[in-house]
Amino acid sequence: MTGFLFELTFFLAAPVWLLMIFAPGRRLTERVAASPLTVLPVLAVYLVLVAPVLPELWAAVSSPDIDTFRELTALANGAGAVWAQIIAWDLLLGQWIYRESRRLSLSPFLTGPLLVLTILLSPFALLLFLPLRAARNARAPQPARR
Repeated sequence: MTGFLFELTFFLAAPVWLLMIFAPGRRLTERVAASPLTVLPVLAVYLVLVAPVLPELWAAVSSPDIDTFRELTALANGAGAVWAQIIAWDLLLGQWIYRESRRLSLSPFLTGPLLVLTILLSPFALLLFLPLRAARNARAPQPARR
């Protein structure tokens, strides 16, 4: 069951990713990407996975050290819960990158690969996107002050 739930987490997020990458200009994509509710199915799986290892999770987060965290992730449910959490946060980050890219009128040919990188290695994607966003914001016309 844990293996199935582990696999399921990405498949629950995949439709949102597919819309943002392959249908970026669609009204449906805009509405879906604007909603934080997209992560609810993934978080439901997270809750199922984390329930049996809640004491171990609490120990790992309330007094963090590498050995306690390693013990948590050595448990199938612990690793699955961490994975579901990563999928949820990556999806929220991807939605933010998508919305910011649309606001800044970035090309979907740039945003698409950036979103794929967000799926795979979100910290690297964020490190690439933040300076790109700052540069685009700096070039954008500033509203007149009164």
